[in-house]
Amino acid sequence: DGLLYRAMVESGRPGKNSLTGVSFQNSLPLLLRGSRAAMTNLSDPTRYDLLGVPNTADGNLKTARALQAATGATFPDKANRDLLQQQYENMRRTLEIFAGIDFSETGNTFVDNQNSDGNKPYSLFPTTNAKNGAGPSGATNPGYVVPTSAYGYFNQLKSAALILNKTDALVAGTQIDGWDTHSNQGGATGAHANLLQRVGWSIYALRQYFRQYADQCRWDDLVIVTLSEFGRTTIENSDNGTDHAEASVMYVAGGGIKGLRTDATGKVTHSGVFNCGPSDPVAWQTGMKGSMFQSTGRYLQRATDFRSVMGKVVRDHLGASQEQLNRIIPGYADLKQSLKAGGIQSQDKVRVTGEPDLI
Repeated sequence: DGLLYRAMVESGRPGKNSLTGVSFQNSLPLLLRGSRAAMTNLSDPTRYDLLGVPNTADGNLKTARALQAATGATFPDKANRDLLQQQYENMRRTLEIFAGIDFSETGNTFVDNQNSDGNKPYSLFPTTNAKNGAGPSGATNPGYVVPTSAYGYFNQLKSAALILNKTDALVAGTQIDGWDTHSNQGGATGAHANLLQRVGWSIYALRQYFRQYADQCRWDDLVIVTLSEFGRTTIENSDNGTDHAEASVMYVAGGGIKGLRTDATGKVTHSGVFNCGPSDPVAWQTGMKGSMFQSTGRYLQRATDFRSVMGKVVRDHLGASQEQLNRIIPGYADLKQSLKAGGIQSQDKVRVTGEPDLI
């Protein structure tokens, strides 16, 4: 069972609410997979219909009534029948919910509250050339906010934002592919920079959307977390790319997140960046034998276990008790893994910080 799936189950919401965890990508991510509750995954919410009935309120209602009438028959007990019934109930209820939300391109009218090029605001979710910033301004400088290849991703990000803002879902998300940069990764420009451009605009767009268009979710109620399956090597390979490594960066954002902090005089007391300072619990070390090369001499060694970041979010944002957290992230039940308070992890003797002061 996935980490966020277990968090949803512990919340007691599945079965009571039509939506708890929703993803918009090719398949349901491991984070939301499990056997005791039905989570929702869609690659394209505008095509979420049944039996060819158009995805309209009237069409979905007609289909729902027909299906309800057809489920009056009794069936013999079989393995997984309860799960299938649960999946059916989830689908039936979500059809009506999704029909009430405008996921279409026409409905993508969300813009920034700051004017930019041409004294006009940028679209928050760039899904077409016309909604991608300044538009073409020359063959070598198209002037777009994000690469044109990112339109599908931003459509899914918009869908996730709409779900959080218009329904009672607790978790929604999507994915960005393309991080396996074994060759021609680039530097300040190139493939990797283009991916980071998507991440940066995504966080800004969500901040502005939930500040300007808040309905059932406000920016102060939202926590954004980025996760990756692997890090990249510090040292470049012979193909001008990087190979798989141990540690990576996690971005956490939201109105309640403790980022840049200042005192009463305006002096910065914390940059909002963890594990990169000489006075941090796991001190940053410079040089060719420093932090960037501590693991096998080629890449960054972890300083915070990703489970500690997720644990902090699940406890302080989603409201899990310590007992629940021990079930959601089983490593918390093993003090030798040092997920809460930090210390030396028993599995490989690496020192970690424990939970960062994020929320």
